[in-house]
Amino acid sequence: MHGNSDMAVSATLEVENLEVTYSRVIVAVRGISLKVPPNSIVALLGTNGAGKSTTVRAISGFLPVDDAEIKKGRIAFDGKSIRNQPPHIVASAGVVLVPERRKIFETLSVWDNLRLTRGAGRSWNREVERLFSIFPVLAKRRDQVSGYLSGGERQMLAIAQGLLCNPKILLIDELSLGLAPHLVDDLMQQIVRLRAELGISILLIEQDALSALHVADYGYIMESGRIVFEGSAEKLLTHKDVQEFYLGSADTERSSYRNVKQYRRSRRWWG
Repeated sequence: MHGNSDMAVSATLEVENLEVTYSRVIVAVRGISLKVPPNSIVALLGTNGAGKSTTVRAISGFLPVDDAEIKKGRIAFDGKSIRNQPPHIVASAGVVLVPERRKIFETLSVWDNLRLTRGAGRSWNREVERLFSIFPVLAKRRDQVSGYLSGGERQMLAIAQGLLCNPKILLIDELSLGLAPHLVDDLMQQIVRLRAELGISILLIEQDALSALHVADYGYIMESGRIVFEGSAEKLLTHKDVQEFYLGSADTERSSYRNVKQYRRSRRWWG
């Protein structure tokens, strides 16, 4: 199922002891570390508000627009620091954030959305045709106004825009958000195909842990700005606590993993 499960490979992307604050006082990310090796799919998982999006914004250089700053930690790509670099510098180095599908230009055609990502030319046309072979539905919709695309088609367009930036690693934030399960499954399989055909790495930032772990090599689970679990996808899928707190049905009354584990420890201590 997985293409590269050996995490001993030299990391393409390394985040070490990252701490991010908002408005100089609110700590959103608390000393997290993660690695994305070459030609791998890594999942950064957690519920809404866990700190996943803040982490990916810190990596991609989009933090300043949110009145946030990196207080400490290291972010390196191919051994070179990209911490606090502007988004265009990070992207030109090969680390590309896939824009949310809601941020496409809805009044423009699929073709024109792609042209805005990269100037026209013979090589650009070849790249687009290759993308159309990966996402044939976009080829069929090339002249259609993007505002009329389905949610899944918009997500494909957002990914295609990111791929036109020649990434070495794609950061995909909430691929599954608002999509039907069968569409999520289709998109996840296309992610696997992208890794196989283009040889790129992918960091999936996801709430849908089950779908992401079925295509990932390795996973990190965040809660309250910290990493509370990490391991191979197989390990996380079979871990009892991960199954209980992150792979089961949604339960709004269920306590967080960290709170319950703290309660269990105190019971053992005093019992």
